[in-house]
Amino acid sequence: MSYDLQTLRFHDLSIDLFYEIVTQRIAVFVVEQDCPYQEIDELDNHCQTRHLVIGSDSRLAAYARCLAPGTSYTDYASIGRVLVPQEERGKGLANRLMVSAIECCQTLWPQHDIKISAQRYLVEFYLSLGFEQVGESYLEDGIPHQAMVLQQIERPTN
Repeated sequence: MSYDLQTLRFHDLSIDLFYEIVTQRIAVFVVEQDCPYQEIDELDNHCQTRHLVIGSDSRLAAYARCLAPGTSYTDYASIGRVLVPQEERGKGLANRLMVSAIECCQTLWPQHDIKISAQRYLVEFYLSLGFEQVGESYLEDGIPHQAMVLQQIERPTN
């Protein structure tokens, strides 16, 4: 099956699509990972947040959100809420999604490196995309995580 990729602002999300995004985020992060926390936050509708959606009209196959510098981290752009529903895993969608999310951040905020809070079991995946580990691993919501940074290759000159 071929899926489209869209990069959308909050106000461009249909009610049905936002409902599907939230449903899948809760299914993966709250239920599957047994991690109760406030899933919807003020970053979802932030004016600079971009929602990356891979899917068809009726099916969400992968999702991530790109966050502007100063929203999640002071001096970094960020990518978060990265997910692929269980039934879509193993199809290369996570790689396609992350490459697109990196490109989104680099286009919107080229002067800022990208920082993520990666689950430890995914560190090798993020290393393959050019991220580097920063600091020691830590627990976030009871799950081992690792801070990682992707440095922008080229910085604009003024």
